[in-house]
Amino acid sequence: MSRDLTYQRRLTELRRQVRALGSVAVAFSGGVDSAVLLHVAHEELGEDAAAVIADSPSLPRQELAAARELARWMGVRLHEVATTEMDESRYRANRGDRCYFCKSALFSAMLPWAGEQGFAALAFGEITDDLLDDRPGARAAGEFGVVAPLRQADFDKNDVRRYARDACLPVAEKPAGACLASRIPVGSHVTAAKLARVETAEAALHTLGLRQVRVRHLGDMARVEVGQDELETARALGESLGAAVRDAGFATMELHCYVPPAQRGASRRAGERTE
Repeated sequence: MSRDLTYQRRLTELRRQVRALGSVAVAFSGGVDSAVLLHVAHEELGEDAAAVIADSPSLPRQELAAARELARWMGVRLHEVATTEMDESRYRANRGDRCYFCKSALFSAMLPWAGEQGFAALAFGEITDDLLDDRPGARAAGEFGVVAPLRQADFDKNDVRRYARDACLPVAEKPAGACLASRIPVGSHVTAAKLARVETAEAALHTLGLRQVRVRHLGDMARVEVGQDELETARALGESLGAAVRDAGFATMELHCYVPPAQRGASRRAGERTE
């Protein structure tokens, strides 16, 4: 059986599962996975599909603005909820299960609104690749009854990229991302000040032209990670790179190549994943 044929069958199954929901509120981040799920939901259910995004200190302002624009581009209603994960001491402690408390805060905020609006289901953009990683957030989804149509239809990262390209979604080639809290090592407390410092540094590096960027918060030192194809570009920036990081509040920095989670092996501790 050709790869193309199996993709078409997976897409048919995805559409069937989404239609079966009747109406759905999609946890939306602006990334390619949730964008694909939202696009399919809007195509199949029309006004009975909506997006919900968590406005939290862990979401970069640039990402929030981009998500708003993407929802407008798709013609989908977007509801923003303020989440309270920073009030949870176990989230701030960052012991490896941080994502569980983050997703719990999101779904807790989504649920009342979705109920008031009459949505029959909540959904999030989990794909089969996510099963290879330890994701406490998926446990929270199970506890809240949040469904994962992409995963249930056996969609992997190649499938969502293919769909996004076919549908001409603006995020089709967008590098994978993760929340700002993922830049803080397990065992180091999450604070608003650390998140703001990371956000400022990454925004400055994007302004310099780098696309895939991670700034790991290691106290006064920043571990700057860029995509393999941008490593030489980053090195060529020289003092401009260092100045951008120092202006964000870091004293020193190291430059490294970003390694996607799937290439790091199964021995990573929970909560250390980044996308």
